Amino acid sequence: MQTTDETADFMVLSKKLTGFDVATLRGTGLAETYLAVAAEQLSRDRLGRLLEAGGGPLGELDDDLLSAARALTHLWYTGSWPEPSPFVVSARAYAEGLVWKAAGIAAPATAPGGYGSWAASPSAPPSPPTSRSPFRADSR
Repeated sequence: MQTTDETADFMVLSKKLTGFDVATLRGTGLAETYLAVAAEQLSRDRLGRLLEAGGGPLGELDDDLLSAARALTHLWYTGSWPEPSPFVVSARAYAEGLVWKAAGIAAPATAPGGYGSWAASPSAPPSPPTSRSPFRADSR
């Protein structure tokens, strides 16, 4: 995958907004998709201004760019675009939402077990295998 300057800037800004490292963000497989969504929803001009301003302190963003930064953060955490007409980018975007990674859980209805699996008692975790250590002295 070829990385453009815009993509690199987008990843740096996304890291700053989400608190997740670039490897984790790229690991979702959605970086290019989210960049395209942001460009479409914000306009290339507004996104460009956000990427340019994102190198500085985020507290210094004007209201327009602050709103754009919030929308981008929302996108990464939920897999959905918040404004003006909210929509979920894709089922994968929902499943890869950072909100689930931050909580340490899988998105509901996306992990093995599926819908309703919470109604059954969890099975006991497997017991660790018992083996004799080759370093343990045998008293026989």
